[in-house]
Amino acid sequence: MSTKLLGRYIVTDPNICHGKPTFRGTRIMVWQVLEQVASGMAWETIIEEWEGSITKEAIAEAVSLASKAFLEHGHEYLLEPMPA
Repeated sequence: MSTKLLGRYIVTDPNICHGKPTFRGTRIMVWQVLEQVASGMAWETIIEEWEGSITKEAIAEAVSLASKAFLEHGHEYLLEPMPA
């Protein structure tokens, strides 16, 4: 198994971070950045925190891919209805 491109900036490689999606050329896992976005952190701050290893375009790609995944698999996360 070799490196697979998930987008322009996101890859998977079984030899890097156990094959979890990372930003190309880094060991920064996509889920880490998505959690920062979800917490409301400004993208500029995220870029600073990762010392410029990722770009605004890379973050946008991660958000876009996450959105597509949610649209396709969101039903898998349905919660049980709350009793009235």
